[in-house]
Amino acid sequence: MGLTERRQMATEAIHAGETHDPSGAHIAPIFQTSTFTFPDMAAVEARAVGESDSYMYSRGGNPGRKALAAKLAALEGLGLEDSSAEIFGSGMAAIAAALMGTAKAGDHIITQQVLYGSADHLISDVLTQFGVSNSRVAGLEPDALAAELELHPETTAVYMETPANPTMTLIDISATAETAHAAGAKVIVDNTFATPILQRPLSLGADVVVHSTTKFINGHGTVIGGAVVSTDETLMAEEIGSLIRFTGGVPSPFDCWLTNLGLKTLPLRMHQHCANGMAVAEFLQEHPAVASTSYPGLSSHPQHELAGRQMDGFGALIAFDMGSYDAATRFLDQLALCSLAVSLGNVDTLIEHPASMTHAVVPPEERAASGITDGLIRISVGLEASVDIVSDLEQALEA
Repeated sequence: MGLTERRQMATEAIHAGETHDPSGAHIAPIFQTSTFTFPDMAAVEARAVGESDSYMYSRGGNPGRKALAAKLAALEGLGLEDSSAEIFGSGMAAIAAALMGTAKAGDHIITQQVLYGSADHLISDVLTQFGVSNSRVAGLEPDALAAELELHPETTAVYMETPANPTMTLIDISATAETAHAAGAKVIVDNTFATPILQRPLSLGADVVVHSTTKFINGHGTVIGGAVVSTDETLMAEEIGSLIRFTGGVPSPFDCWLTNLGLKTLPLRMHQHCANGMAVAEFLQEHPAVASTSYPGLSSHPQHELAGRQMDGFGALIAFDMGSYDAATRFLDQLALCSLAVSLGNVDTLIEHPASMTHAVVPPEERAASGITDGLIRISVGLEASVDIVSDLEQALEA
């Protein structure tokens, strides 16, 4: 199918990668098996020399995992000639594979100041034990990034989240890619918050996209999963994708099946997430008990213009500051509809306190440098009626 004949996002979300079972089942079955049989040694030999793409063992490949990978690659690579994906057992397994596939001992990683807590720990404390150094550039501002790349010519990867977890600051993907590529470094973007419905980093110059499919892509809070997507076939086949076999970070066939079902409704869900997110953000911004509100869709967001350029919608994540830990605690203890829980992207509204939950692993001084105060709260706005979400927040703020 040529570029001009490509299907639209909503169609690809439903049909791309689908496996139609010979039995005639409309929905693909769950290939819940650890191993696959061969009819004879000739079939084994054909696979060994690349004449057959048959399956052998579910750590190496599974039909359900392949179908999910094809669907996600079609969405992230919409409008591009080629893209491929691999599905992992968690978002952190995907991030680890992307970084290990682009940075070896002696190499350097540059990233922004604020990161998801576990990604921060992986880069700062785990990869350093294997000879991969790192440094931070706040906001990955192009001139500062160029200076850091000149200081570290051994840099092979620039890693970013945009919007950032949990502060909702944005990075200019195109500008970062241009600067990084000039120095020979690859760009990896965590696109979990935006999803391919709202933002497609590969089209903006990124080399690799990572996801926690646990979040919006599954959307229903039923699985843990991750994904890596790239248009660099060699990088995926020889470096990043191959790591799933050797580190074993594979998802179960059932989790792939559930995630595939969730992905089919992602375009519809993200549309409503965005509408509800704007309604909640506008309410929080106006409430006198809230010290500050950060949401890319608000004109008060310092990077609102950038969000309008590189995103097709502003999403469901909002950061707001209650001014102190005590005020945040009193507010969170009064909520009834919104669930106090980590994670995000569920059909229902989830709310959490980053400093003591998702980012507790980050040292206090680093949290402060990243803008993660003790009064900061992150909300993932769900698909309930927005008036009901606002009503719950309002009664908790008034209490």
